[in-house]
Amino acid sequence: MALKKTFSKDGKKCNVTFFVSAEAANGAKTINVAGDFNSWSSTETPLKKDKDGSFSVKLTLEADKEYQFRYLVDGHRWENDWNADKYIPAPYSNADNSVVVTKK
Repeated sequence: MALKKTFSKDGKKCNVTFFVSAEAANGAKTINVAGDFNSWSSTETPLKKDKDGSFSVKLTLEADKEYQFRYLVDGHRWENDWNADKYIPAPYSNADNSVVVTKK
């Protein structure tokens, strides 16, 4: 799992690519990312599956913010990003949420 970030020329937007390797996907059929940026929708932001079994999606987010998120694998298993910028306790469960920081 990985996060790739690029910033707009004016520095106001950050393009974040959420990437789940084939190894991390472990044969998953679907992966969605849910977080602050999509009102924690478990269906709104699916990752596209590549031929090698990896998944990815690119989102444009506001810069200079922190967004909590998690991956929903095959509609029933929640996973964190192994390489998130940081982790914080989730307010509604006994788990942590991944965090992407969109600051240069």
